[in-house]
Amino acid sequence: MISMNSRTAAIAAVVILAPAVTGCGINSIPTKEEAAKARWADVQSQYQRRSDLIPNLVATVQGAAIAERTTLTQVIQARAAATGVTVSPETLTDPAAFQRYQAAQSQLTGALSRLMLVVERYPEIRSNQNFIALQSQLEGTENRISVARRDYNEAVRDYNTSLRTFPTVIWAKTIHGGSEPMQLFTATEAAQTAPTVNFDALNPAQPGGAAAPVAPGSAPPAQ
Repeated sequence: MISMNSRTAAIAAVVILAPAVTGCGINSIPTKEEAAKARWADVQSQYQRRSDLIPNLVATVQGAAIAERTTLTQVIQARAAATGVTVSPETLTDPAAFQRYQAAQSQLTGALSRLMLVVERYPEIRSNQNFIALQSQLEGTENRISVARRDYNEAVRDYNTSLRTFPTVIWAKTIHGGSEPMQLFTATEAAQTAPTVNFDALNPAQPGGAAAPVAPGSAPPAQ
């Protein structure tokens, strides 16, 4: 039997030590891990929003019977590939899975950029009210994707740092020994550039209806 004095002493010890243990960061790793997962959910939400806009965008462009059908096909295929690659919160520590996700999304970004350059040659599309609305939504979504990726990277850096620095490294090697670093967005600068959707910033079309060539992901030439 445990005496009343021993039980009282044990309770007192817990009460005294609990703040000290908490102050040592024992809860920091799971807290920061959950924060990074929440930011990842924001990234996926914005990519999904972009994906949801594309069918209407493609349908609008198709209705104008443009000659560059290959570009439309590339957008459709890139969207299918991007939606087919997923990274769950549980696989955020898998470099291969994360790289596949980044590559698929970057491919879709490039395909959209090329489509927007093609559309510059068709005034009837650019004046279509449905296309104008989709253009605005797509531009806003690309901006939100950029912000969501930045916030995710910041949360992951905070979490990854806690796995390597004192005092939380103690818990990373003991109680939270199964915790692993999460992956960061490291796509190329060109791949992370939002598709060009500001048509007024592009050079006027050349004689014969062909626009001056612009490399996907690059800035429009100065006017």
